Amino acid sequence: DPILDLECRGRKGESVPNSSGAIRSGFLISGLSLAVVESQRSLRLLRRKMTSALSSGAKRRGGPPTPTTPDATAMQKTELACFFECPVCFDYALPPIYQCASGHLLCADCRPKISSCPSCRGPLGNIRNLAMEKVAQTVFFPCKHSTNGCGTLLLHTEKLEHEENCEFRPYSCPCPGASCKWNGSLEHVLQHLLSCHKSITTLHGEDIVFLATDINLPGAVDWVMMQSCYGHNFMLVLEKQDRGDGQHFYAVVQLIGSRKQSEKFAYRLELNGQRRRLAWEATPRSIHDGIASAIQSSDCLSFDANTAQTFAENGNLGINVTISMVGTISDPSVPGASG
Repeated sequence: DPILDLECRGRKGESVPNSSGAIRSGFLISGLSLAVVESQRSLRLLRRKMTSALSSGAKRRGGPPTPTTPDATAMQKTELACFFECPVCFDYALPPIYQCASGHLLCADCRPKISSCPSCRGPLGNIRNLAMEKVAQTVFFPCKHSTNGCGTLLLHTEKLEHEENCEFRPYSCPCPGASCKWNGSLEHVLQHLLSCHKSITTLHGEDIVFLATDINLPGAVDWVMMQSCYGHNFMLVLEKQDRGDGQHFYAVVQLIGSRKQSEKFAYRLELNGQRRRLAWEATPRSIHDGIASAIQSSDCLSFDANTAQTFAENGNLGINVTISMVGTISDPSVPGASG
């Protein structure tokens, strides 16, 4: 089906024929014309509600509301964003916005999944509502994680990127090597680890020794320990992988916290033995990001099996772990790995 251009250049009372010869009426809303088919009762109701919302905003402010003011932003969220709700997924229908012949909106993700309108059971084509797409350019939408505490209001062009990085999004279980499918809020992560992963040991203090036992075990193995200091909890992970050129070890620290919180800390991992030293300093990963990408790019303490044997004693490898507040690292001369 051809895309139906619903943009109208007339004002209230003017009739403008579209490409198919049908008569449509235009209604100017805050500089944007919202076209409606007069015979469609649902769209007329939508027009009246949106006009009322904009009029009340102008009356309160003494003029047209602007997105930069808190009052206008709140009005946009409560009075306009709700008109973009998709009746299938109940998320917001953002450009490209589709509609049925009666004007009911659908989001682009749900449109290919259904053949009839869920609101009126009418047939669906590929009709775009260009007028509502223009209106969407000016509306501030709440983050989809608002129910978890995010109060950010966003233009639709910023919404997807924000939600992918939103610190209020559900967190997965940070325990590596487990098939745990748990998801939950940040404040419940530690409780989950303590109740469902009881084998993980927790040590207290800024300086501890992370002892990985039996590093000669065959295959891929993960060693995990918790470190508690500065009122926060850190997860220490040593992962062994089998690769084409042999076994490799990767050690990294992640904070049970947000990205902003992780930026306040630095960690130092150090292997000592036989008059040799291997050290790594970095900012802890947030469990928001996880450790997979750090390990894949070797953005962590990494070494091969021969190096591991150099520092190991009786098949056990001890890693000195120091957590510091930013600006208090004991040896700032070590920017990365050294040996």
